[in-house]
Amino acid sequence: DKTNAENNLKMSVKYLTLGGKEINPTTLDQGTDFMAEVQIIHSGIRGDYKEMALTQIFPSGWEIRNLRMDEVESNKIADQPTYQDIRDDRVLTYFDLNRGAKKTFRVLLNATYLGEYYLPTVSCEAMYDNEINARKAGKWVKVVKPGGVNK
Repeated sequence: DKTNAENNLKMSVKYLTLGGKEINPTTLDQGTDFMAEVQIIHSGIRGDYKEMALTQIFPSGWEIRNLRMDEVESNKIADQPTYQDIRDDRVLTYFDLNRGAKKTFRVLLNATYLGEYYLPTVSCEAMYDNEINARKAGKWVKVVKPGGVNK
């Protein structure tokens, strides 16, 4: 899907350096470590949102860095979800969101394989209420040899 939408839920998606500086993921040097940050904001109109699902699917040229496999805790993950399922190409995050609250979730990534790939749509929705959802359109991204990014 190449469209953005917000229904009773606000969502922003940013890509950041590990230092927190915003970057454009359209073209990344191979070997670049970075984060995908999704901020979910309750519109404040309805009651608490229960059983929310955030779906992030990543291009096959990017690898997900699973922090649960590291021996140190990271301060980069932001809010703690109720449950998170990390797979080869996607991260499924489940959480509740109180009225008027916001939550931020981060996934650490690495631009690993050279090539052009499609970054699919990021979506968040209440699992049992079709009136609560948001999505950010996908786009094409590239992983290039180091030095290939216009700086």
